[in-house]
Amino acid sequence: MKPNRTIYLETMGCQMNALDSELALAALAQQGYALTPAIESADLVVLNTCSVRHHAEEKVYSRLGQLRTNQKRIDDQIVAVIGCMAERDGDGLLDKMPHVDILCGPSELNRLPGLVADVEATRERAIALSGRLRDSTTPQQTKIAHDDLEALDSSRNFGLSAHAAMPKVFGRHQAYVRITRGCNKFCTFCVVPYTRGPEQHRPPKQIVEEVRRLAANGIVEVTLLGQTVNHYHFDPDGPEDCSFAALLRKVHDEVPELPRLRFVTSYPRDFTDEALQVMAESPRICKYLHIPAQSGSNTVLKRMNRGYTVEEYMALIDRARALMPNLAIAGDMIVGFSGETEEDFQKSLDLLRFCQYKNCFIFKYSPRPGTHADNRMPDDISEVEKKRRNNDMLALQAEISLAQHQRLLDSTSEVLVEGLSKAALKRQESEQERGSEWRETPNGEAGADANGQAESARQANGPAEVSSSANASRAGSTSAMPSTQTRSGAMPTLQGGHAGAARDANDSSNGKEDIVQLVGRTEHDRIVVFDGSRELIGSFANVRIIGATPHTLHGEITEVTREPAKGAGVSLTVLGH
Repeated sequence: MKPNRTIYLETMGCQMNALDSELALAALAQQGYALTPAIESADLVVLNTCSVRHHAEEKVYSRLGQLRTNQKRIDDQIVAVIGCMAERDGDGLLDKMPHVDILCGPSELNRLPGLVADVEATRERAIALSGRLRDSTTPQQTKIAHDDLEALDSSRNFGLSAHAAMPKVFGRHQAYVRITRGCNKFCTFCVVPYTRGPEQHRPPKQIVEEVRRLAANGIVEVTLLGQTVNHYHFDPDGPEDCSFAALLRKVHDEVPELPRLRFVTSYPRDFTDEALQVMAESPRICKYLHIPAQSGSNTVLKRMNRGYTVEEYMALIDRARALMPNLAIAGDMIVGFSGETEEDFQKSLDLLRFCQYKNCFIFKYSPRPGTHADNRMPDDISEVEKKRRNNDMLALQAEISLAQHQRLLDSTSEVLVEGLSKAALKRQESEQERGSEWRETPNGEAGADANGQAESARQANGPAEVSSSANASRAGSTSAMPSTQTRSGAMPTLQGGHAGAARDANDSSNGKEDIVQLVGRTEHDRIVVFDGSRELIGSFANVRIIGATPHTLHGEITEVTREPAKGAGVSLTVLGH
C-alpha cells in the first residue's frame, strides 16, 4: 500500500452532498488519505455528484473528460463517482468514461472506503448502487468500519481541526446534521426518490448527541437536514415516538450551548402548528423557513403531485407569520412545467407578491430521466417561453428582495462571520495562480453576491435548470438587478462594500492582511458583507447595515458579541452553485 496517499474531493449540488463529502473524507482519512488541491497528482479523485439539475451532470462529464485527457495525471490514480448521478446514470458513466473505477450511490456511502480498498488491491471496478442498477453492485472484498449509514453519520470527526469548511457554502464553525434520508413524496418532476431511496429517520438520541458533540467542539450553528426535513417522525406510536416538533424542542433545550439552530428543506404539506409554535418559543432556533411552493397554480401543483393547494400554502404562510412577525421565508418556483399556461404563470407571480420571499430559487423546467413527468408528460413549453417566464419572475423577486433590504438600512443585525466574501475568495484563488498580483476586474466587480452561493448549494428538490434571483444578470434579465443603494440613496463608488475589497488588495500587496472583506449571515439567513480581520471568522458580531442590493447587505461592524472557537479546518472544493 502506498504511503502518504492523497485525495481530491469535489462536491456538486445540494446540502446533503456537502454533508456526504465531509463524512466520506473523514472515513477515508482513517485509511490514511490526506486532502490535496491537486487533481492530477491525487491518488484518489472523488466527485460527489448531483442529478437534480442537468447542468450539474454536464459538469461531471466535463470534469471527467478533462481528467481523462490530462497528461499530468498519475498512472495509478483511482477515480470515484459518488452521489445521485452515480445512482441515476451509472451505466452511462461506465460506458462513456472508462477511466471511472468506482460508482457509489448515496444510500451506499458507508461502503466507499471498502470500494477504494478493493480497487487498490485488484485494479478492477467496484460498484455499490441500490436503485435500478443494484444488480451491477460488485461483491465487497474488504472489511469496512461502517456497516451502515447510521454508523457513518455517527462516526464523523467532531473537532474543528478536522471539520471541513465548504467555501461558498458554509464555514468551519457551521455544520450539517442529517435527521432523515431519502424521500417518499414522488413529485412528478423530481429524481430524488429514485437516487436517494425511501425515507428513513434517524433516532433522536443520536441526533441530539451529534449536535451536542459538535457544539462542544466549537461549532456554533447547526443545520438539521432532510429532503423533507419536517416530515421527520421517528418510531410513531412506539416507545421512542418523536415528531419533528418534539425533535426541534429536544435539540434546542438539551444543547443550550449551541447559539444557532436551523433546518432545511421543509415540505408545505407536512408543517404542523406544533412545529411553528416550537420555533416561535425557542430563541436559538433561527426565524427562517425555506418552504418551496413550486407553483402558484392549483392545476400545475396537481400535475406535480405536490399534495397541497395554493390556498393551503398561503394559509401556512399566514400562520407562520402570525406566530413570528419577523420570520424570513425563502421559496422555490418552477416555470415552464408541462402544461403551464400564461394564466398559471401569472398566478405564480401573484404568489410571489403574497409571500414576499426573502429570496426565491427559480427553475426553468427540464425533464429528468426516469421521473413520472419525463415518462408521461410532454415538455410542451418552448425554451424561449421558459426563459421569458424565468426572467420575469427573477425581476419581480429582485424587486421584492431589494425592498426588504432597503428597509434594513441603518439597522443593526447580529451576524455569524462565516469567512471570506466571494470577492475575497476569488482574489485569493487568483493570487495562488499568479503569485501575489491582483487587479480589479474592468467593470469594478469585486462581487459579494453571496445570496445564491449558499442556498443554491442547499437546494435538494428541483428540476434541471435553476437560476436564483442572485443569478438574474447571467440569466439575461437587466431589470432584475437594481443597483446597490445606500442609506442616502446615492450610488457608492464601488458598489456598496467593494471599496473594502480593493483596500484588502492593496494591503495584501504591501504584506498586510489584517483587513479583508468578510461575509456573515443573520439568523434570518440574510447575507451581509463587511470589512474585518480574518480572526473574526467564527465569531458573532453586530453589523450596521449601510448598503443594500437584492441579494446582499453591506455593513460595518459595531461590536463583536461572541469570540470564535479556535482550530484550523480543512477546506473542500465545491462546484455547481
